Amino acid sequence: MAEFKVLLDNLAFPEGPRWHDGKLYLSDMHAHQVLNVTLDGRKTIVAEVPTWPSGLGWLPDGRLLIVSMTDRKLLRQDADGLKVHADLSKLASFHCNDMVTDGAGRSYVGNFGYDLLTGAPQKPAEIVLVEPDGRARVAATGLDFPNGTVVTADGRTLVVGESMGHRLTAFSVAADGSLSNRRVWAELGEAVPDGIALDAESAIWVASPFTRELLRVREGGEIAERHKFEAMPIACALGGPGRRTLFVLTSESINPDECRAKRSARVWTREVAVGGAGWP
Repeated sequence: MAEFKVLLDNLAFPEGPRWHDGKLYLSDMHAHQVLNVTLDGRKTIVAEVPTWPSGLGWLPDGRLLIVSMTDRKLLRQDADGLKVHADLSKLASFHCNDMVTDGAGRSYVGNFGYDLLTGAPQKPAEIVLVEPDGRARVAATGLDFPNGTVVTADGRTLVVGESMGHRLTAFSVAADGSLSNRRVWAELGEAVPDGIALDAESAIWVASPFTRELLRVREGGEIAERHKFEAMPIACALGGPGRRTLFVLTSESINPDECRAKRSARVWTREVAVGGAGWP
């Protein structure tokens, strides 16, 4: 932990970090806010989303997209406020969560599949593909809690963390955004992948909250780096100059009421040798 520094604290439950336009954007899920923060720690509230904001992305014209979890919608921030970009309630099995938006403006949205917070039986879930114009369809099924997701720089491979499957799973991406050729990218043992980030050596940083560690994983499962944390690493991103700043979001709890009461979640930073690649 010595090499990590606190950039921002007093958060409820940070998720979905994205580097965009010289700032780190994130969803403070249980505070119901989307924020951005500069590298010197100046915070701005970007949007209020009472139905739990999560994954973030941008359309090619620069408009922000926000996953609204509990009502299963993808919101779009227009000049006159938030609008529904796509209603996913008939496509996603349960609360929507993280997503990746690629360079063409296509968004791939995961979901819980079941009510994790009340201990309901585990069920498989889908990835929903949302086109830039808001049309949506199921792109993949039978996933064990699809969560953090990345797309490679050439746009041809998508990798998703299956939290309850303890693995990273890859798909080939067709010209129309369709997913095929599902395969295991890395088995992670006891690790539970939440947010992930891709670097220029094709390794993936993996936040694993329940093992309280951050992993840098190569395809096939080799662990190139392992960092232990006292709190739970929830998500990570690469940004800053040359995309060589690693951002790690941590929380002491996943219980919404505890998160709001404690406000002990943080954003940490550390410089790394290999910069980010692809999306987000």
